[in-house]
Amino acid sequence: MKKLSSRRRHPLAAVVVLLLALAATGGLYAAFAPADKAQADETAQSLAIKEGKKLYTVGCASCHGPGGEGSSDGPSLVGVGSAAVDFQVGTGRMPAQQPGAQVPKKKVIYSQSEIDQLAAYIASLGAGPITPTEKQYSPEGADIAKGGDLFRTNCAQCHNFTGEGGALTNGKYAPSLEGVDPKHVYEAMQTGPQNMPSFPDTVMPEKQKQDVIAYIQTVNGEDSESPGGLKLGGLGPVSEGLFGWVFGLGALIAVAIWVAAHTAKAKKS
Repeated sequence: MKKLSSRRRHPLAAVVVLLLALAATGGLYAAFAPADKAQADETAQSLAIKEGKKLYTVGCASCHGPGGEGSSDGPSLVGVGSAAVDFQVGTGRMPAQQPGAQVPKKKVIYSQSEIDQLAAYIASLGAGPITPTEKQYSPEGADIAKGGDLFRTNCAQCHNFTGEGGALTNGKYAPSLEGVDPKHVYEAMQTGPQNMPSFPDTVMPEKQKQDVIAYIQTVNGEDSESPGGLKLGGLGPVSEGLFGWVFGLGALIAVAIWVAAHTAKAKKS
């Protein structure tokens, strides 16, 4: 009996064995677990900045300077933020084809991943507006009527009431908003490209930007209707009145001449 009792384990032995097993498992997990998510994100961001700098050196440095400080051919990019890069490069406006009163929209030459890398590099030069997420610029659930009020108050002076665009001074113009990606509309409001004023969240909150985007998509969508017939550029009574005056009066004059000519022939006969 004494021999058997001497072999009995201590009551806490099982607990000690369990703790040692957990410690060993934790050590193995720490040794073989993937890198911390924050560290992985930081590594990916550093890589994006590195690749973006390469793209910048080839396609942008000749005008904006080797460090984004600007030159006589291009403004400084320090502090413009990733949103400005995504807008300008994502719409093909940059790289600019040639100098002029205004850089027009054209075919995009960079892929979206390259645009993201360029944006990461420019953002590293100084804090600025950040590229919005889909949730920020999505018009889902937005107030279209409120967006119309905001658009007519802040945008219609240049883009006209339905976003058809319009001429400005010295060869500049407000482009048409028909078919423009909602993300680019949001970024334009964030950054104020070229002649456009900027509308940061302190001036126009995110919800109001969504309302404006919803209004633009509605009036320029495939389901939109023009109760008066031809929109004539969507400029309102000015263009419509001019059209009616020139073509309507011209048609009346032509009819009057035709009637007079045929009346004279009838009298001669």
